[in-house]
Amino acid sequence: MLRGIRQQTVVREGGKIEIISPELPIGINVEVFVWIEPAEQDTTEYLLSTDANREHLLQALKDLDDRSTYIYADIDKL
Repeated sequence: MLRGIRQQTVVREGGKIEIISPELPIGINVEVFVWIEPAEQDTTEYLLSTDANREHLLQALKDLDDRSTYIYADIDKL
């Protein structure tokens, strides 16, 4: 006996979703759970999302102006 199915689908106009499964008996009561995938956060949005991240990013930009903090590496010696 079928105990559960898992499908991914796209929400249609009006908030409608469709689940198609030939194994589901006609007229049976079912319970549906909908898990909404979180939207991906853009990298810049993430970097500016908290005060700590924002301060770290601004400090990194200031550090770029000070060439004395640069560390140079010889790729051939790595």
